[in-house]
Amino acid sequence: MSIVVTATSGPLGSLVVQKLLDRGAAPADVVATARSTAKIASLAEKGVTTAELDYSKPETIAAAISAGDVVVLISGSEVGQRVPQHQAVIDAAKTAGAARIVYTSAPAADDTTLVVAPEHKVTEELLHASGVPFTILRNGWYTENYVPQVALGREHGQLAGSAGDGRVSSASRADYAEAAAVVALDDSYAGQTLELSGDYAWSFPELAEAISGIVGREVTYVDVTPEQQLEILKGAGLDEGTAGFVVALDGNIRDGLLGHTPGDLARVIGRPTTPFAEGLAAAVAAQ
Repeated sequence: MSIVVTATSGPLGSLVVQKLLDRGAAPADVVATARSTAKIASLAEKGVTTAELDYSKPETIAAAISAGDVVVLISGSEVGQRVPQHQAVIDAAKTAGAARIVYTSAPAADDTTLVVAPEHKVTEELLHASGVPFTILRNGWYTENYVPQVALGREHGQLAGSAGDGRVSSASRADYAEAAAVVALDDSYAGQTLELSGDYAWSFPELAEAISGIVGREVTYVDVTPEQQLEILKGAGLDEGTAGFVVALDGNIRDGLLGHTPGDLARVIGRPTTPFAEGLAAAVAAQ
């Protein structure tokens, strides 16, 4: 019986493996998977088993999962393809007789208008219907998502958006990874759905203040209308679809959909979540 972690060539999956080891998992009991094992050679050097697992190749999924395994299913990054990809992992876990699936979902996935939630909602429904024990981790926003704004602040001294008075209770990716490791190692979390977020919901003026501290110049936040933001983004070179997604997300933030602070993440990891300014500075320094 092993803990199988998918997508470990990505930043979250690789951190989950490290947090499992930090939490006392024996390297031999951890299976790190990715589309290409060459990309996770550094994990093999830690003593963990590595295996190919490609969401679009069911045979690789079946080969990587065995009876009794706990499968940490890191949600896919290909929007529009996630449901069939996740279905393939759930089906393989069921066929193999896996002990549990731990899935990284989205905030309030079953009852929200959050633009990123629909595929997660369907995946949660698939998990409920599968008969495989599961734990759902509804990961909130990652602090690292705002690293690109640091470069903009450094260059222009200004950030523009349409989030209004909306707030974001982000946490560092390492916080979410640690939660996944804790849950994967503890069967008492079976059947639970956890709403994970940072302890504090920051505002966009506070984002500008945090960036000011990192870049060493004053950065301000300017709130614009959604229509103005769309034109600004398109003028900066974003295509219509990507620009529209960013505007929709700011609308979700304006509506309060990413500002909840239920405290589940801190309770699971046993410590306060990483403060936003600290996490953002660390993410920038790690680039």
